[in-house]
Amino acid sequence: MKQLFHSGKFLLLDMASTIVFLITYMPTHSVPLAVATGVAFGLGQFGWQIWRKQKIDTMQWLSLFLVIAGGTASLLTNDPRYMMVKASLIYAIVGSVMLKPGWMNRYLPEVAMEVVPDVAVIFGFVWAGLMFLSAALNVYVAVHYSAVTWGLFMSGWGTFSKLTLFGVQFTTMRLIGVRRRRAQAAAMAAEGVPA
Repeated sequence: MKQLFHSGKFLLLDMASTIVFLITYMPTHSVPLAVATGVAFGLGQFGWQIWRKQKIDTMQWLSLFLVIAGGTASLLTNDPRYMMVKASLIYAIVGSVMLKPGWMNRYLPEVAMEVVPDVAVIFGFVWAGLMFLSAALNVYVAVHYSAVTWGLFMSGWGTFSKLTLFGVQFTTMRLIGVRRRRAQAAAMAAEGVPA
């Protein structure tokens, strides 16, 4: 669980420049100011990591590229949607990574890997589906609604959908795990093997 939140923190940091862009755009309605702030924040994150001699991951390079490309397109067209669509690209990339069977294994306790590894693989694909759905939803809301509506909806959707899926996954895996453990204990008892 701790590692899952740790990974979520990195996704949030990758999205931070878009969040800063939105926070600046909502009260000012100034695309140039919001883009400049978002790009400056993204460059500042890189500068901070370089100064602290921390490794810059591929996703962070991609995020910076998307901030600069989206920011440039937003400035040239005076349309904030290019910055807003950046989130969809990140969702799609994360979803693609989650298509690898077993990606979730490192986040699960040992007992879950012993009893419900097949369920974990299925939920790995469900998480990938949620990322792709979020990417599509983000594009739709960014294209059809204002930046303020987009910001409110996508932040609510992001929190609600992930917490809901996490709850469903935890409950499902726990119920199936308990049932399988009981079945294993009953089978061992029937064979006369001590539990």
